[in-house]
Amino acid sequence: MRRLAALIVLIGLVTAAAAALGAAAPSGKAGSTAATALPPRPKLPALPAAVKARGKWEIGVKCDTPPFGWQDTSGRNRGYDVEVARQFAKWAFGSTSKVTFTCVTTASRIGTLTSGRVDIIVSTLTWTAEREKTINYSVPYYGAVGRLLVKNDVTAGKLSDWMRGKKIVSTSGSIYDRWIKNCFKETSFQVVASPGAGVLAVRNGQADALMYDDAFLVGVAANAADLKMTSHRFLNVPWGVGIRKGDVSTKRWVDAAIRGMKARDLFWTILKKTIPRRFYTTFKKNAPSPKNTLKYPRTDPPENNCPT
Repeated sequence: MRRLAALIVLIGLVTAAAAALGAAAPSGKAGSTAATALPPRPKLPALPAAVKARGKWEIGVKCDTPPFGWQDTSGRNRGYDVEVARQFAKWAFGSTSKVTFTCVTTASRIGTLTSGRVDIIVSTLTWTAEREKTINYSVPYYGAVGRLLVKNDVTAGKLSDWMRGKKIVSTSGSIYDRWIKNCFKETSFQVVASPGAGVLAVRNGQADALMYDDAFLVGVAANAADLKMTSHRFLNVPWGVGIRKGDVSTKRWVDAAIRGMKARDLFWTILKKTIPRRFYTTFKKNAPSPKNTLKYPRTDPPENNCPT
């Protein structure tokens, strides 16, 4: 019971901190010089008939993964993914409010999409070949990177050496689960119920590190006095918007909208409002931009690439 209470408190602290970070992070200029020369809205294909008839999008987002998809104390959805979804609403209907959000989890999001409860999912959805058998992906809209969260007094050297004999935690079915099992035979891997539970495991000394997306770990590292991200960056695999198989009109519209946002450097504008300024250099390449094109590693599955 005490562990559950501690987990709830931790998630609350991270969420509250993310709210402060989002409010405090300066937005800088709205975009690059090239982006400001473009019209405010690209020419987009016809909206999917059901979405147009409804007059709004219905989109699945994370509600427990600050600072990329979460709810503040008033219940308002916030974060990078949420702002991307609101941009879709603005370009489709002229208002960022023309969208209804449905909370999804890592385990529930694909089922929520395929059951027809939402039009699309914008929910920290890392590309994998296995998932692409079930759903379609949009073109990438964020380049997630794997990182390690450790205690401040830990010095982690070369991964192929440091990981030996260590106890690493991550969530079930993640790309990190497969990578560790493929490449680090002498590493003990344990599944945790959530990223927040992984943070507690590191803090309590039950694990040496939490391996997870930098999108989540940045919020923890920015506000936890006893924890940090190591300098390692691995499994650089983009996120995509999840779309039902066969939904050609939705994929066409979403892909065009993402390309329009990329051309206008809107992803970096949104990302700067999501993370603290001190992480700008580290995260700059995570955002698609006119000079940064992200690609899915379809011909070279990253979880099979072991570090030397």
